[in-house]
Amino acid sequence: MSANHAAFNLIFRFIENYVSPVAGRISSQRHVMAIRDGFISAMPFMIVGSFLLVFAYPPFSPDTTWGFARTWLDLAKQYEGRILTPFDMTMGIMSIYICAAIAYNLGKHYVKSHQLDPFMCAMLSLMAFLLVAAPKTNGTLPVDSLGGTGIFTAILVAIYCVEMMRFLKAHNIGIRLPDQVPPMIKNSFDLLIPVLVVVLTLYPLSLLIQTQFNMLIPQAIMALFKPLVAAADSLPAILLAVIIGHLLWFAGIHGAAIVSGMLQMFWLTNLGLNQSALAQGAPLPHIFMEAFWTFFIVIGGSGATMGLVFCYLRSRSVHLRSIGRLSVVPSLFNINEPVIFGTPIVMNPVFFIPFLLAPTLNAIIAWAAMKLDLIGRVISVVPWTAPAPIGGAWALGWDFRAAILVVLLACVSAVIYYPFFKVYEKQLLEQEAEEAQRAEEEKQVA
Repeated sequence: MSANHAAFNLIFRFIENYVSPVAGRISSQRHVMAIRDGFISAMPFMIVGSFLLVFAYPPFSPDTTWGFARTWLDLAKQYEGRILTPFDMTMGIMSIYICAAIAYNLGKHYVKSHQLDPFMCAMLSLMAFLLVAAPKTNGTLPVDSLGGTGIFTAILVAIYCVEMMRFLKAHNIGIRLPDQVPPMIKNSFDLLIPVLVVVLTLYPLSLLIQTQFNMLIPQAIMALFKPLVAAADSLPAILLAVIIGHLLWFAGIHGAAIVSGMLQMFWLTNLGLNQSALAQGAPLPHIFMEAFWTFFIVIGGSGATMGLVFCYLRSRSVHLRSIGRLSVVPSLFNINEPVIFGTPIVMNPVFFIPFLLAPTLNAIIAWAAMKLDLIGRVISVVPWTAPAPIGGAWALGWDFRAAILVVLLACVSAVIYYPFFKVYEKQLLEQEAEEAQRAEEEKQVA
């Protein structure tokens, strides 16, 4: 037991002294926060657009003879263009929303220190992104780089434009107008120099890349990031993300928020590539996306605690049974703060191993199931609060094999947690018995 405590203390000191400070600094860094908040701001467009994608590509075999499925397939094929128009205006150009949202959120960090207008930051970044990602060709604006392909460019352009505006403000470079001029007019004139700088810097670079490599900037950046995107979709990368996120959670830091904020750009890039492959009738290339994390790895919330909550419901401990009843409904919607802090699991050595092992094993099983084509792959953005079996099926284009896998993974998590739950239950039963005896003795004395 002493050896176990020593090992736990060693792990705790490592997390406390090295992991937590770094994670805290990263999560509070203004650019990381702006990127995270920007993705969150653009999420409603992507959820609605992804939902409509299923109507255009029904989850049935093209050879089906079932009347309902045959009718749906025929209608989807006949009206594919009309059905996909809302998708094209949301998911299809998601990088536009992401770029403007990141610039707006980053601009808010400089409102007090540099008097930047977040709205003007967003407008400038939007113009700059369209300048390099969708130059006019044959009288039309190409949209190929406005979806998942343009995400990395959108992030870089948003940060560049806002930081350039901050630099110009800090050095008083701009057109000065009298104080009597209305604020909106002043803000418009404040943007003249930044617009000129953007055009003189980004546009020549875009022309150079087009001339030398026959690519737009987003395509060139995707080519550079391609090895990183491929590495981020591998099983080792998934397991590393799971371990880091749950180590942080165990130390009391919201690890899921930090990990998802760092991986969101890769997740959405992978999603865009999967959706493009779906439209072309090609095999879906990628596995690791937000829905994979939410509905297959952390079922019921970080630590995959849904199985543990169901164990609590039949516990002999009054405390654990109460936590189970309090947590069961939130857990169905992937909210598990009641069980995380009510147990508590945070900094509880009894639950350290299952808290890391359950989501890790879930990740391996789900990854293998998708890699072996036992179930489909993610094609939709789904609200993270969707109940896990429904969310899993929805994310895979209503592949109900996914719902079965989610239930199986929840059972696996319950089996992993069960022996540790019994150990903790025994400790609490002893404490509750002592407290009951003490209360009885005090009652007799009174």
